[in-house]
Amino acid sequence: MSMDSGFQFFDIILFAAVAGFLLFRLRGVLGRRTGTERRPPNPLVMPPAPVLNPTVPLPGIAPVSGLTGMAALQATDPSFNEQAFLGGARGAFDIIVKAFAAGDTAALQPLLSPDVFAAFAEAIHARQAAKETHQTTVVAVKSLTTEQVTVESTTALVTVKIVSDQINVTYGPDNKVVDGEPDKVVEKNDFWTFSRNLRMRDPNWTLVATHNS
Repeated sequence: MSMDSGFQFFDIILFAAVAGFLLFRLRGVLGRRTGTERRPPNPLVMPPAPVLNPTVPLPGIAPVSGLTGMAALQATDPSFNEQAFLGGARGAFDIIVKAFAAGDTAALQPLLSPDVFAAFAEAIHARQAAKETHQTTVVAVKSLTTEQVTVESTTALVTVKIVSDQINVTYGPDNKVVDGEPDKVVEKNDFWTFSRNLRMRDPNWTLVATHNS
């Protein structure tokens, strides 16, 4: 192998390591869309369906009776930080929106519950079968706010409202626009619900439901 080839191989390994590290950091903060689709059902309209990761439970953590909402979550999990969570939600939003538009199911799967992933994957496969491509440009994320917090037994559900300006365009196989307008910015109001089992060692949150208005 020549020296140039060796450097190229090293660069590939380095870039893969950096990408893996960035995804790990995001999952550590949040744990765990996108464009509007013309033909397949909208994968962002999902009923709540929390799915828990089968990891090792932590002893000594129990739900706090008499408390609701954010108070119940913070009492059950004192390490929960709302601002850090919203920062992670922003990062997850960027990754999921881009991955869905690009049809990157490998990037989506670790961030979504099985039901949500199945809906996203179905829409992506339908788009690919029609030889269509989709582009989503997030012009600006205007706000992220915590809309609802629920603790059911030891499962936490946090719904975040994400207000963003986006351009969503779907192109046919002839590269002509079949849905959306390339120069039209539309305000989107997305509601994403994340879930985590507070008794588990895994700190990651999973996207378990989405809808928009």
